[in-house]
Amino acid sequence: MKIFFLLTFSTIFLTSFEQASASAHYDKILTHSRIRARDQGPNVCALQQVMGTKKKYFSTCRNWYQGAICGKKATVLYECCPGYMKMDGMRGCPAVAPIDHVYGTLGIVGATSTQQYSDMSKLREEIEGRGSFTFFAPSNEAWEQLSSEIHRNLVDNVNIELYNALHHHMINKRMLTKDLKNGMTLVSMYNGQKLLINHYPNGVVTVNCARVIHGNQIATNGVVHVIDRVLTPVGNTIQDFIEVEDDLSSLRAAAITSDVLDILGRPGHYTLFAPTNEAFESLPRGILERIMGDKVASEALVKFHILNTLQCSEAIMGGAVYETLEGNTLEVGCDGETLTVNGVKMVKRKDIVTSNGVIHLIDKVLIPDSAKQVIELGGAQQTTFTDLVAQLGLASSLRPEGQYTLLAPLNGAFSDDTLQMDQRLLKTILQNHIIKVKIGLNELYNGQELETIGGKLLRVFVYRTAVCVENSCMVRGSKEGRNGFIHVFRQIIKPAEKTLHEMLRNDKRFSVFLSLVKAADLDDVLSRPGEWTLFVPTNDAFKGLTDDDKDILIRDKNALRNILLYHLTQGVFIGSGFEPGVTNILKTIQGGKLYLKTVNDTLLVNELKARESDLMATNGVIHVIDKLLYPADLPVGNDQLLTILKKLIKYIQIKFVRDSTFKEIPLTFYKINIIESNVQPIIRKEDPSITQLTKLIEGEPEFKIVREGETITKVIHGEPVIKTYTKIIDGRPVEVTEKKVTEERIIQGPEIKYTRITAGGSDNEEKIKKFLEEEVTKVTKFIEGDGHLLEDEEIKRLLQGEAPVRKVQANKRTQGGSTRRRTRLAYS
Repeated sequence: MKIFFLLTFSTIFLTSFEQASASAHYDKILTHSRIRARDQGPNVCALQQVMGTKKKYFSTCRNWYQGAICGKKATVLYECCPGYMKMDGMRGCPAVAPIDHVYGTLGIVGATSTQQYSDMSKLREEIEGRGSFTFFAPSNEAWEQLSSEIHRNLVDNVNIELYNALHHHMINKRMLTKDLKNGMTLVSMYNGQKLLINHYPNGVVTVNCARVIHGNQIATNGVVHVIDRVLTPVGNTIQDFIEVEDDLSSLRAAAITSDVLDILGRPGHYTLFAPTNEAFESLPRGILERIMGDKVASEALVKFHILNTLQCSEAIMGGAVYETLEGNTLEVGCDGETLTVNGVKMVKRKDIVTSNGVIHLIDKVLIPDSAKQVIELGGAQQTTFTDLVAQLGLASSLRPEGQYTLLAPLNGAFSDDTLQMDQRLLKTILQNHIIKVKIGLNELYNGQELETIGGKLLRVFVYRTAVCVENSCMVRGSKEGRNGFIHVFRQIIKPAEKTLHEMLRNDKRFSVFLSLVKAADLDDVLSRPGEWTLFVPTNDAFKGLTDDDKDILIRDKNALRNILLYHLTQGVFIGSGFEPGVTNILKTIQGGKLYLKTVNDTLLVNELKARESDLMATNGVIHVIDKLLYPADLPVGNDQLLTILKKLIKYIQIKFVRDSTFKEIPLTFYKINIIESNVQPIIRKEDPSITQLTKLIEGEPEFKIVREGETITKVIHGEPVIKTYTKIIDGRPVEVTEKKVTEERIIQGPEIKYTRITAGGSDNEEKIKKFLEEEVTKVTKFIEGDGHLLEDEEIKRLLQGEAPVRKVQANKRTQGGSTRRRTRLAYS
């Protein structure tokens, strides 16, 4: 007996599980409603009713915990779940509703008006008899909402109009809610008319956009689903509706111009938010004419009003985002009985059902970003920037056919002092925020340079969680328009004008630090091109430092370099580019580590607050601190130095290990070979291998292909020639000794780098040789007298193919024993 019980229980459990897994969203939401009402007794479901209306829903978890539907407060109701009923004196709904034929079931579910009309139209006999039917029965309220004219026509002609209308609500087989799949099309029992089924994730099931409010009431000859409106026949496509609706003539013109109208005539499940003529008339004329004159923009505009899914108004219980045919998204929501689009009430008429979708009429035209000019992309947080661009005449320079990128600071980035600047200076600032080309966020990379319409080059820095341009980093909100992108920035962008060294030299706050940098022979580091982050202590960090202390520091150059280079790191690190609250570890040139993080928009360096950050230089960035930094794990072995450091550094305990020394830091860490040449680079693209050519300046031209990292060295040499002769100078004979020397020199370069994309064969190398033969100039350097070297201008002329100039210097002895030096120019 126990085994039989277990087998029976297992069979029932598995069958229930299979049914549950097969059930659709409606059934799952219904199950949740039963769980929420389990304290009320068996077979009780919890519903939410929108206050002030009769609309009730089996709610999703989201709506349930919000206590609201469509932004309106909802009260909780407890009712018997479909198919169950109450019994006097008993808790919950312990009884099963009686099973009757379809006609009798209409009375059980309270659809008494439909039952009455079935009786009047002679449908009763059919739905009481043999068969298997699904009846989508309008509720009593649904019949009351029907227009009086339609209602009168139905009642006046019960045998035809009413009978056909009721048949339009029926299909010739039984289908439960789990069988009603999203996107399904059923054929009604009236003239093959279509019924469009939608089954949404929130549990809402619709038939031609009428919501099922009470489903799955089983009958002996079918099933009854109660719906919230009377169904009307559907025959036309969305295209058909647009073509005959007078109030959509402007939309019709735009759809024809953009070749989109035909799409709305094809089979599918579309939702069209259709702007009325009044909506188009409310647009500024210039904007409308520009969009209509641009086929790409007009196509984007029309497609932005079309969803590739069918969204009935009754299925929308809260905000949801849907993709349009244009590619961007719309947020469709509700506010009470009204639909909203992108949070705005604009729907005048909803749920116009067609054979391939649904239409909602709206009183505003939705313009996608892709149809807007770049200056029109600015949102509410960038109005200061866009207004200034317009006021200062820069908007007119952004041509519709051009390509631009706007780097738009937030409104809060513009201080009163900035707004009160001379307009010419303010215009220059704004020009630094307009890039000459169209660049999306995914096209930016670290080290990239962007040229502004003002001719400035802006550097791009890419970090783990941020993208920055010079001193300012992006925030969310990038958009792409018809002729450009707009990116939103926290601050006004300030292009660098000076090197690190020049910035220190021009700011008196850093005079002590700069003097130590010079004493350590490090000022050249801060002057050369590069990418550095420098943490600069102000003079306040050196309070108490006497001249004697400073002399001690300067004498121990190795120790001084270790201290100073702990303030320098390779790479440009913007304070606002760090992820807030996360510690970032940077290795310094000295070898120690710096620990950086931002807290409340303040940069902390080894837990010390930076007084000022993100001062941009052409070769790096400066962060200002008021304490001298020192690596906590670096010991000091000199008593005098320890005493000095303790004066300056009180926030850490400095280690002392007697006789320990600082490691030597060679200055090779920043030495780079810069070859300056007046020869223009030759750029040829043929194949992904990189080759470096070195051009020789000497006797006969000689060629050699040099790989990356190699150089060519040549020696020019010759035997000296000595001549002795007599010349008449100032009327007197003078014996002159002249020595002509071809100087021995090593000539290396200048180098010409180019990139080839080639298969690497010898034929290509021969082509390069022939190409360079025309460029190489045969040069002979005659250096007479004291070994004069050719000046840059002379070398430039030689490289450009002009006749070489010889400076000939001769020592001529006069009778008085003195020497007169004469310099002449000789052209060969």
